[in-house]
Amino acid sequence: MALRKIREIGDPVLTKQCKEVTEITPRIRDLIDDMFETLYDAEGVGLAAPQVGILKRIVVIDVTGEDPILLINPRILETSGEQEGYEGCLSVPGKSGIVTRPNYVKVLAYDENLKPFELEGTELLARALCHELDHLAGHLYVEKVTGPLVNNEDLQDAEEK
Repeated sequence: MALRKIREIGDPVLTKQCKEVTEITPRIRDLIDDMFETLYDAEGVGLAAPQVGILKRIVVIDVTGEDPILLINPRILETSGEQEGYEGCLSVPGKSGIVTRPNYVKVLAYDENLKPFELEGTELLARALCHELDHLAGHLYVEKVTGPLVNNEDLQDAEEK
């Protein structure tokens, strides 16, 4: 396992469509392991393959720090409700902005053996699913922000008051 460099806003790889994974190779398994290691090292909630420079439809998410989720070739089947809140991204370091997302999301994805499964999520998991799947289509959350981007330090200061 190895830490991968997280690509940042302005890197053209973050604006490209990702390709389907058609077989699980040793390189794909290494990528998945590296993505989890990189996610945890960066203290993030989710990471998509293009964020580490690989145009494959692979996402890793862990909203609790103890429940890793791997999604290969994910697609959203259903959404409902609405939530609004601050959102950040490992590819947009130090910044956050208010984004409206569904409060419930159901996805179809494939596991490390390319076996299909469905996953349902609400609140933070729903937000993370939408955010990471946007990456696979070449979109960053900053495209959906209402209002200004804020520095995370300013946001923390405001929450402490």
